[in-house]
Amino acid sequence: MTTRRLGKYLTFAATALLLLATAPGAVAATAEPPGGPTVPAAAPAAETWQPPLSTRGRYIVDAAGNRFRLKSANWDGAQGSWTGSGSTADPAAHHAGQNSYGIPLGLDRVPLTQLLGDFHRLGINSIRLPFSNEMIHGTAPVPDAAVTANPQLRGRTPLQVYDAVVAALTRDGFAVILNNHTNTSRWCCGIDGNERWNSGQSTQQWADDWVFMARRYAGDPGVVGADLYNEVRRDVLDDPNWGQGDAHDWYAAAQLAADRILTEADPDLLIVIEGINWTGLPVDGLPHGRPTLTPARTLSHTLVAAHKLVYSAHFYGYTGPHHSGATGIGETHDARYQDLTRDQLYQTLDDEALFVAEEGNQHFTAPVWISEFGIGAGETGTAARTWFGNITDYFADHDVDFAYWPLVGWEGHDDWSLLRYDTAGNRYGILDQADWRGTAWNRLMTSPTRTGPVAAVPGWRMLATDHGDYVQSLRVRARGDWDPGAYKAACPDGQRLIGLGHSGGRGLCTDATAGDLRAGGDAQTVVTDERHVPAGGDWASGYTKFQCPGGNYLIGYSRRGGRTSAALCVPARDSLGGTGRTVWFDRSDNRPANAAGGDFAYGDYKGQCADDEYAAGIAFTTRLGANPGPAALLCRTLN
Repeated sequence: MTTRRLGKYLTFAATALLLLATAPGAVAATAEPPGGPTVPAAAPAAETWQPPLSTRGRYIVDAAGNRFRLKSANWDGAQGSWTGSGSTADPAAHHAGQNSYGIPLGLDRVPLTQLLGDFHRLGINSIRLPFSNEMIHGTAPVPDAAVTANPQLRGRTPLQVYDAVVAALTRDGFAVILNNHTNTSRWCCGIDGNERWNSGQSTQQWADDWVFMARRYAGDPGVVGADLYNEVRRDVLDDPNWGQGDAHDWYAAAQLAADRILTEADPDLLIVIEGINWTGLPVDGLPHGRPTLTPARTLSHTLVAAHKLVYSAHFYGYTGPHHSGATGIGETHDARYQDLTRDQLYQTLDDEALFVAEEGNQHFTAPVWISEFGIGAGETGTAARTWFGNITDYFADHDVDFAYWPLVGWEGHDDWSLLRYDTAGNRYGILDQADWRGTAWNRLMTSPTRTGPVAAVPGWRMLATDHGDYVQSLRVRARGDWDPGAYKAACPDGQRLIGLGHSGGRGLCTDATAGDLRAGGDAQTVVTDERHVPAGGDWASGYTKFQCPGGNYLIGYSRRGGRTSAALCVPARDSLGGTGRTVWFDRSDNRPANAAGGDFAYGDYKGQCADDEYAAGIAFTTRLGANPGPAALLCRTLN
């Protein structure tokens, strides 16, 4: 989210610690520059789409398999607007002088129907709708002044107003993505108590709240996604991390919440996981920066519903790869994004986020949604204006999913908003005035984009038993704990195990070539000895071999410490080939040339069957001094 440039910066904590602020801050609105293009006010034809949404490679698709590009904007307010100092009743103590009363902005000024009509005129098809955990639990009704233009909402709590907004949006054809923006109803994103999903609350409570919200809207097919948390960043003392297994592990927390949402609340939702927004102290000479999605290159998420993952990132011109966005205290000599040349910016966007969507057939491949970017209508700086043109050009040329920040604001208060309304409900902004942003916005909204059917593509997903179980098959979960006390991993339903790392507990799953191989029913075999190795069929002499029974293939494995503990096999729906080969990987990598899936066990020796093969066994050794992790795979050709 944002805190405008003059009000958004990282401050000293305990006299020395500095923290990041990442979204645009409050800047008094300035007069619109004369001249320049105006976005046409004619409402485009409503987009036809069929929920629910899912993913195919880098694309989001609807239920008919047609591309659904997220052309979105952020309708903020329900996450809170109080800046943390002064009276909450004083508008001056709220971001940009706008007291949202904990509900989406503008309901005091404009009837819902008029707001939705203006949203359609912008050409957007979806709304990122922020909320706070505090909003979920609030019981006090909003004051009448908060809903002056929508008297039907009087007497409702903020959550009930949120309900009404969600219902109105989806009835009008918009896709809605719920966004847990903050814990408290305090404006984000500095040192404000909202740095992490579990700042001021437990991860358990946070995940419980997500299950509550997902269940609440499960009956509304227009609610298509859960954006798990906004701009995860360092607090006063600690950085978030991606995969360390501690209380600050954003990778693990997102995995937990995603699986709970999909299994306990609504299996149809897209799960949106944002990269890490900031780590380190913004001080010259000390390590600091904006990891965004770079950690996903070596450790990506695998959901129980393999085609529901969307990654996201935020970009603002006044921040940078190693720049907090601060001016004064917390400012370093690092380049801001708006300081980069066009080519440098494009390379940085690729390196930090868009590689996830552009480098196909990797374990991390997924759609990337740039769920926040924006700039002020009153911006006069050449560098900032050039940045906005460059980044919208990139989105247009690369067919990127996006969401502008913010959508609605008050005239005279927040000139970053696409639409601004005065107290009488008159509209200002990009639709009606000579707004310099219009040229870039018009190009973005009208540029060629992929439409129509998107063919199914092979999926590749990694397994990681770094800190515990990673059983992503619902069918396997339903059978209970198949190797008590061991760390277990299983591919999501529809995929088979095709690769393993030697010592790190990582695996690779796919549905390439054969699709879902598994027979109906819940049959499975846990292999812990060599009983299924036929006489004369020693494919890894001198090694212990866990081989699947005939007609079965591998979907999972387990380990105790570094030792291979068991193999998990399931029957195939059709006959399987018997011709096989041994793929050794205890002394080097052994993957097919130009193997899909990418480096699923970074820094580890690894082995992988070919796309037209299935894994039928795992070999390892218990010799003294040898690593007891997987050493070889039995790979057999698919029929």
